[in-house]
Amino acid sequence: MSNHAYRILVLAGPSGSGKSTLISHLLEHCHDIYFSISTTTRPKRVGEVEGQHYYFVSQEVFERGIGNKQFLEWAKVHGHYYGTSLEPINKALKAGKLVLFDIDVQGHRSVKELYKKATSIFITTKNIHILRQRLEQRRTDSCEVIERRLQTALQEIQEVELFDYVLINEDLELSKKMVLEVAHTLGYKQQMFPKEAFCEAWGGCMRDKG
Repeated sequence: MSNHAYRILVLAGPSGSGKSTLISHLLEHCHDIYFSISTTTRPKRVGEVEGQHYYFVSQEVFERGIGNKQFLEWAKVHGHYYGTSLEPINKALKAGKLVLFDIDVQGHRSVKELYKKATSIFITTKNIHILRQRLEQRRTDSCEVIERRLQTALQEIQEVELFDYVLINEDLELSKKMVLEVAHTLGYKQQMFPKEAFCEAWGGCMRDKG
């Protein structure tokens, strides 16, 4: 895959950092974009739609998919499985679409292993106190779940240097502008012009060298 042109953008960061809002903005303003929808075994929350927010499956179905190597990456988080199916991703890339991921830092490592020139943004709050406030204001998780999410966030911060960009999401409008600007640059990244094809377009310059 590293020898082919592709546009991949990974958004990762703690739960409550604002990724969902930024993803919605990208989906609204980017053409030819495919949002990689994760599969999960966790229960559906109020307002969530099958095939829009997640694909909801049983633990048995998910584990069968693991055995059949159907996932780009998968993890067990807070007692539930989450994973990214490979088939729709490869189909979207072949169609020339921008593929957008919303995954955790473990998933980010998996994406980078397979798609080495994928672009990634780590989205976070200024500090853990602000993150706690946002999680509490959502009123979707128990105190115990919030504490687990905060501990996970502390672990995720340790891998921030592996990302291409870091976005401290304080000003939402500014954050929207930033992620959109990054997405628009992906069509000009080096992997969009593979060396062999680029030289061929220049009349086989590699063959004529010397």
